[in-house]
Amino acid sequence: MRKYFSLLFAGAAMLLVTSAAKGQDPVAVDSDHYKVEFENDQIRVLRITYDPHEKSVMHEHPANVAVFLTQDQVWRMTNRDGETEEVEATLGEVGWGEAEAHLPENPTDNRQEVILVELKSPTEDSP
Repeated sequence: MRKYFSLLFAGAAMLLVTSAAKGQDPVAVDSDHYKVEFENDQIRVLRITYDPHEKSVMHEHPANVAVFLTQDQVWRMTNRDGETEEVEATLGEVGWGEAEAHLPENPTDNRQEVILVELKSPTEDSP
């Protein structure tokens, strides 16, 4: 019986860790790169800053709008399945992002900065 409870506890702990890893908030898991500039019940605005060759950890964002604040940006994005793609953007470019989980990396020799406006689910008070 004791062995059964040990296995049950281990399984429950693994499930909690897996669940927590799926919904990682970038501000909570990587405050060196992600800062909240503004937040209300409809949006959260993040300032994202990466120095050359810095890498984050796996985290999630809801649907969002990105405003790229530095020139000639290249981001290497790795998804949960380990697939990697490079995303390029230029100064002032604005882009839409679907909700996703990723691990971003700045593979360049340049500092990169982005404003990310994360959309929250509508509330009853929303127009």
